[in-house]
Amino acid sequence: MVKLPWIPAESEWMQVLEVFRAEPVRNRLMLALAYDSALRREELCSLRTDDIDPAHRTLRVRAETTKTRQERVVPYSASTGVLLGEYLRHRASLSRARGPLFLSESRRNKAQPLTLWTWSKVVRRVVLEAEVPRFSTHTTRHLCLTDLARMGWEVHAIASFAGHRSTESTLRYIHLSGRELSARLNASMPHLHAWRIETLTGTERTLR
Repeated sequence: MVKLPWIPAESEWMQVLEVFRAEPVRNRLMLALAYDSALRREELCSLRTDDIDPAHRTLRVRAETTKTRQERVVPYSASTGVLLGEYLRHRASLSRARGPLFLSESRRNKAQPLTLWTWSKVVRRVVLEAEVPRFSTHTTRHLCLTDLARMGWEVHAIASFAGHRSTESTLRYIHLSGRELSARLNASMPHLHAWRIETLTGTERTLR
């Protein structure tokens, strides 16, 4: 029997978000994109300014940054777009040069590309404060793919969105009980992803 990756209960998710609300805009945007576009840690930290298409609200995930070495284009929500605009204005105060999207703000590495390890440390610090230690940089990806399945997406569409070579990989990510499968066409389910990203990005209330 294949062991499914862990995903948080709704109460645990909200605990993590509550702590993230006090984080700088860069960190809040990174969490939003990690969930909204189901990005792996490497894909998220490797994003460049020219990978963003604000007109269509999409991101280009370059082949060399992916596990499968296949490029894909993924969408992000309007709520995440608002946070992205806020971050880009802030980023301009660090560097106006095109290049890596996420920059370090530490004294030692100011305006240098943010490393995978720095992002991992940010997430670890936050989740320990939130008292949800099982939450990792990959948890948002698991959660997003499960939410898409809950909303009735076909597995092939989820596999394409996630950048999986086969649907077998996708099925290992999806947490769906028999009860959820039978109820996934419930009218409220299409709003799940939108609700989650709104609470994540803070569009329901101002984040500080």
